[in-house]
Amino acid sequence: MKIEIQQKGNQIFAPLKDKWLVQTPEELVRQEYIKRLVNDYEFPLDQMAQEVQVNNSQRGQGRASADIVIWKSKKDRQESVSPIIVIECKAEHITVREEDYFQGYNYASWAGADFFVTTNLKETRIFKVVKGKIPKRLEEIIDIPDAKSIQSDKKIDEILKQTKAFTRDEFSKLLFNCHNIIRNNDKLSPEAAFDEISKILFIKIRYERTNSGSQIFSRKQFLSDKEAYDRHKSKDSRPFYQQLFESTKEDFKNDDLFAENETIRIRENSFEAIVEKLEKYNLSTTSDDVKGIAFEQFLGRTFRGELGQFFTPRTVVDFMVDVLDPQEGEVICDPCCGSGGFLIKAFEYVRAKIEDEIQEQKEKIKEKYFNQDFEKLTEKKKEEVEEKVNELFNYLNQELDINNEKSRLRVLSYDCIFGTDANPRMSRTAKMNMIMHGDGHGGVHHNDGLLNVNGIFENRFDVILTNPPFGSRIEKSLKITESDKYTNESRIKEYKKRYGKAYEDALKQINDNIGESLLGLYKTGKMSSLTEVLFIERCINLLKPGGRMGIVLPEGVLNNSNLQRIREFVESKAKIVLITSIPQDVFIASGATVKPSLLFFKKFTEEEAKNWKSISAKVKREIETKYAPEIKPIKEKLSLRGKGAPSTDEKKKLRASLKEIQNKISIEIKAGIKSEFDYTIPIAEVEKAGISTTGSKIDNELEPLAKEFTKYRKENHLWNKKFDYIDYEVDDNHNFYRIPFAGNPAIAQEPEVFYGK
Repeated sequence: MKIEIQQKGNQIFAPLKDKWLVQTPEELVRQEYIKRLVNDYEFPLDQMAQEVQVNNSQRGQGRASADIVIWKSKKDRQESVSPIIVIECKAEHITVREEDYFQGYNYASWAGADFFVTTNLKETRIFKVVKGKIPKRLEEIIDIPDAKSIQSDKKIDEILKQTKAFTRDEFSKLLFNCHNIIRNNDKLSPEAAFDEISKILFIKIRYERTNSGSQIFSRKQFLSDKEAYDRHKSKDSRPFYQQLFESTKEDFKNDDLFAENETIRIRENSFEAIVEKLEKYNLSTTSDDVKGIAFEQFLGRTFRGELGQFFTPRTVVDFMVDVLDPQEGEVICDPCCGSGGFLIKAFEYVRAKIEDEIQEQKEKIKEKYFNQDFEKLTEKKKEEVEEKVNELFNYLNQELDINNEKSRLRVLSYDCIFGTDANPRMSRTAKMNMIMHGDGHGGVHHNDGLLNVNGIFENRFDVILTNPPFGSRIEKSLKITESDKYTNESRIKEYKKRYGKAYEDALKQINDNIGESLLGLYKTGKMSSLTEVLFIERCINLLKPGGRMGIVLPEGVLNNSNLQRIREFVESKAKIVLITSIPQDVFIASGATVKPSLLFFKKFTEEEAKNWKSISAKVKREIETKYAPEIKPIKEKLSLRGKGAPSTDEKKKLRASLKEIQNKISIEIKAGIKSEFDYTIPIAEVEKAGISTTGSKIDNELEPLAKEFTKYRKENHLWNKKFDYIDYEVDDNHNFYRIPFAGNPAIAQEPEVFYGK
């Protein structure tokens, strides 16, 4: 049986409850999902009902009415037996968020259902209902039973056990099985096989994003589309699977994921086999954390050997992000981003803060409207209040809609996350990894991290997190060439408009230095050619005044006497806010052989920079004046010529004495500056950092250390937030304003319209 929905102007007509109901466009989602339930899950209409009142409504929640309810049978429905599935529908433009689930979940629990579904058509989330209690965290599963399976308790039990954690592991194993198909059939290296899997994943993502309903990119669908394509293709046409990839490249062309001449490099039968393996997952509806974590697990298994250096262990990433505590509105960069671990964690960290704040606002709205007076209202007045609450919730959800150009989540995704990697495979992998985790990939580029590109240039970032390559050197012979220039004129025009004069100045780093040594761009290039040293300076340059950074460095950078000048250079530009020594074991699983330290800096503010220069000049003047009486006669003797000139041996002794005094001066100047520009440097050493030499999970001392440092940082006001909190107002014209508050006492900033005219 197929159910059809007819649309007439702004009204939707659908057969249900044995009669035609007139529905508003707001309820289109409900009707479309009913179509899906009938067509895909084969539920008969007489087992379903809409807007079913459930009991146990509680103060602060409004009235309990479930959008769609499904029973095991028509008889169960007629006898008011507990339903098995309760479904809550959101308008299609509303982003489905976990904090919105609990009210619907309550309905499902009160109704005695086993499954709770929430959907906006674009995204569908399914949860098992824990009978008898409302959990703090909902347990997500992968699907609901169809009409046939719903009659079997065994089948229902199996589906209820397919939790999200199970899905992540299963999806990861599935990707690895696909990887083996390519290695066995097409004899490609692990890295090349990964590239082909990536292409197929993006074909699948594109297909499932652009097809309405629950249409999955299955082998059956592929063969059906291929047959239609082959009927009309010319002799010069590409094979259908190659044409799918061409269309995918076109859709993602602004992301620089694939080269223009890139093709799928595996046999068509391998392509079909992988499509079939993946067809149980709809990547447009599978949640970001399932896709993202599974993809990361797959990456780790694929690249553990040759490309292990591109993967910073998760426990280290989590710790460094927790320590730097990136805030909403801050611009974040990793100039050596590898697979994107730091950028993804920072993105998720800030996104979680935004989502939590939106939930707090919703709780305030519920407290305001669902109070004691609400219980005394007539049914009609209650409906009006609930409509008002839903309207305010819808406004707030606009902040979480990545397609709303003014939303907080959109700004985070498109304006705040940037990264580069010199390895083309890894920069592409970082983009894919970020897409799998929920986006933020647009600022990631394939580029030498020491050179400016697009939005990545000096004095632009609030936060930098990075793990630069260790031990390699930049040769003096390495020159900046014409090939380093960015030549895409349309993009340059776009970036000039976006970043202004700062971007034009940033282009000069390359354009004005063609033929010059790359080392010559950096002051530390005269002291060392080590990549990690150059990246320390690069990161400091990228930071805004007062910006902060966390960097993974070999421990030798701190205690190698040959690098003393490097440490002095850093101390003249930034404050060290924390040094953490971690065991070598953590990185052995990724193939590293050097004992690492985690260093955290805060670049001087303009005031601190002036203060340091003033102190430096003052101390230098005082110490040089102190030793002037000793230096003057030595220099005078050395300047004598003719008969009065000192002998060769005397000159040697005089020069030795002069050098000794100059060394004293240098040491005392450094000590004097440190004494007057004094601050505490916390130093910590952990013995266990969550990962053993084999990569297995062990105790993690970094977690309590992060909490301890956060307390210390707040007590000592090491840095300030851009704003403390955000409030909201709506005007009579339905414009919704966000109002940031900052300072103590909090002062309102300029209101911003993010939804409305």
